[in-house]
Amino acid sequence: MLTYFPLRGARVRIPLPALMLNPISYMYERILKRGIRNSPILVNHLLLVLDETDLLSDEPAVTAKGLEKLRHFIKWCHALKIDIISVYIGVIRDGMDKKLLEKAYSHLMQHITKALSKEKASIAIYADTPAPEPPYVKIINDVDDASNGKKINISIGLGGRSELTKAIKEIAKRVKTGEIKPEEIDEKVIESELIFKSEPSLVIRSGATRLTDFLLWQSVYSEFYFTDVNWVNFRKIDLLRAVRDFQWRERRFGR
Repeated sequence: MLTYFPLRGARVRIPLPALMLNPISYMYERILKRGIRNSPILVNHLLLVLDETDLLSDEPAVTAKGLEKLRHFIKWCHALKIDIISVYIGVIRDGMDKKLLEKAYSHLMQHITKALSKEKASIAIYADTPAPEPPYVKIINDVDDASNGKKINISIGLGGRSELTKAIKEIAKRVKTGEIKPEEIDEKVIESELIFKSEPSLVIRSGATRLTDFLLWQSVYSEFYFTDVNWVNFRKIDLLRAVRDFQWRERRFGR
């Protein structure tokens, strides 16, 4: 059964069961979606910042909920035509036993790979493991229709300081071999050695208000959106609010 309600001069068909479940939230979600779709301002690249505990817990049910939410989040983003999605998972390293740390990285990579295995996108998982040589691991999951432009970058503990350190080392090697001269080093040379090439339009931090060191170089002109909603309680409407808030802002790009 369907019923009709006016929305800015137009009649909107709403499934009655959804309306009865939470009519205010349902209408609000539709209004947000309409505003996002009608806006000329697009989110080309979205960065989501999480903590290790959001996706990995001693309780299997909590881990399952966190990973399922990640899968839903990616689908919500694709529905909004956000083609590049990056996820940074902060991992506490200080004071951690090396074996326990390696186990945490291994479990996160296994769980995330399994959760996203059916996504129709090019998926890359990066991990700053505690292994001595080298601390940068790259796993790519290519799919047949990756040509659709959808990319998912997952970073497990690989922050901006590690990325910039790696870039500087690579540039130093090129200088040593005579490939480039020190005076030739500019922003383009540095960016060519970065692992993550795309600059995020919007950064969403769930469950906290502190910044992260991920994509330090790339996110200098990004817009940040902080929400105190814990990850397992994060809803589609929370994503819609973040994107709509981004569209209302006046981006200054450092000016």
